[in-house]
Amino acid sequence: MARIKDVAAHAGVSVATVSRVLNDNPSVTEETRDRVYAAMKELRYVPNAVARSLRTEATRTLGLIIGDILNPFFTELARGVEDEARQAGYTVIIGNADERAEEQDHYVRTLVEQRVDGLLICPTAEVTPLVEELVRTGRPLVFLDRTISGLDVPSVRADGATAIAELVAHLKSRGHRRIAFASGPATLSTGRRERTEAFAAAMAEAGLDLRAEYMAAGDFREGSGRAITARLLDLPEPPEVIFFGDNLMTLGGLDEIRARGLSIPGDVAVASFDDVTWFVHVDPPITAIAQPTAEMGRTAVRLLLQGVAGRSGQSVVLPAELVVRRSCERKGA
Repeated sequence: MARIKDVAAHAGVSVATVSRVLNDNPSVTEETRDRVYAAMKELRYVPNAVARSLRTEATRTLGLIIGDILNPFFTELARGVEDEARQAGYTVIIGNADERAEEQDHYVRTLVEQRVDGLLICPTAEVTPLVEELVRTGRPLVFLDRTISGLDVPSVRADGATAIAELVAHLKSRGHRRIAFASGPATLSTGRRERTEAFAAAMAEAGLDLRAEYMAAGDFREGSGRAITARLLDLPEPPEVIFFGDNLMTLGGLDEIRARGLSIPGDVAVASFDDVTWFVHVDPPITAIAQPTAEMGRTAVRLLLQGVAGRSGQSVVLPAELVVRRSCERKGA
């Protein structure tokens, strides 16, 4: 197994610099930090603090690492986790990875050093040596909302394939044919491996053309939703409907549509994967695919506590549901 001095030599820095990176010292430059993390990944280095903490006494605490604390989906997910954990007599410590692998690893190290009894992680796209080490050592771990190919970790997620097929059928029944999809990152399971593939299958089943210029990958954040919407609306033949891969991208799309003085659904219809409370207060209310978010959080805690008790658990897939509102109606419908 690689040692800290091996990482230092590989990155071309001192052992003290590697130590400062591991302790998130603000004096380290971003370029140096990136080099050290790259060396750790290549050498599969795991900090000793993590290894020392792999066997601990119970602390009645659980760690939860979410993708983006500004996303209402993750906020509701965390609430479900906290509610179930509290009922079981556990406290939850939450970390925000901000969709960055290095931030995720920072919280993994911190939570393991805090001797949490188990970890719930909404993993980033990048597989890091630290997460691989958690899996290898058998630490109680559950992936939430997302999965990572090649890692045998129990997970809890929602299956939106049926709801996406229902959405496409609904759009077709309203006379829509030109349907665009603004997905999440292709590297995330909830991006290409699930929602994009489900959308493509649904379009084929409905006998509708899947046009390459109508497919775009964002980053599950507001800015990319707005940028994708601008590009789609500038096409010589813009889509009749834009289906967004999550609620924040939907928000960005709504901003762009309003900024252009266009109407929904008169000029362009809108649908979202992820339903949030404010969708019913938008004029018109937004058609959305609702995930059982709070139940996902509660189920993940129950699954994790099986692992804490030394019992193996099976992954759980919960169904998502189409919620039809007025944002996809056609003129005169």
